Amino acid sequence: MAKCAICEKGASFGIKVSHSHRRSNKMWKANVQPVRVKTANGSVRLNVCTSCLKSGYVERA
Repeated sequence: MAKCAICEKGASFGIKVSHSHRRSNKMWKANVQPVRVKTANGSVRLNVCTSCLKSGYVERA
């Protein structure tokens, strides 16, 4: 679900450490937005991360 169609950026996993140093699992999700994108066949709705949108890898329809 939270995966970029352009750069394949997705969720990353790690360990959250509290102030008392208790450790628990944590998941960070990519900032993925549903966007209408121009393609050769017309416009398609894709899930694109905001860094790809900002850097201009896709053109909005």
